[in-house]
Amino acid sequence: MTDAMLAIAEQNRQQAGIQNVQFLKGVIEDIPLPDNSIDVIISNCVINLAADKSVVLREAYRVLAPGGRFAVSDIIFQGHFPPALRSDLESWAGCVAGALEEDIYRQLLQTAGFTNIEVEVTRRYTLQDIAAEGARASIEALTEEERQQAEDKFVSAFIRAQKPVAQAPL
Repeated sequence: MTDAMLAIAEQNRQQAGIQNVQFLKGVIEDIPLPDNSIDVIISNCVINLAADKSVVLREAYRVLAPGGRFAVSDIIFQGHFPPALRSDLESWAGCVAGALEEDIYRQLLQTAGFTNIEVEVTRRYTLQDIAAEGARASIEALTEEERQQAEDKFVSAFIRAQKPVAQAPL
């Protein structure tokens, strides 16, 4: 997204001796690649920071070649997200407020056209974990009922999906 990020990525690529990688400057909502041009999309805790995740997922689908794979790690919420956390700037800074509810994430992937959607939880976060990551005031503002509904519902997960292989016309 920035020249400094590109320079570090290029330095790491050279140090690793990797030849088949290219880094492009752009934004996740408008990927600077042609339609159907890549085989795999990987991302680590970035989509939760995007304002309009449906645009991001449609863009991912657009640039993937038929049969291409979407394989990201992200923070999601398993249940109904407490509104108090969604509107708190501290929660955004702690990468919590942008988490999608799992059902909505699946629905957005499906609406974009993806199939074979899988969610694999890799870590569960307690509210204490979330507070320690910078959202203490947000967590303290929750009602007891909201706390009970949110405990252990924030998770890190691998989200995988596939762009279907194009069907030949009949």
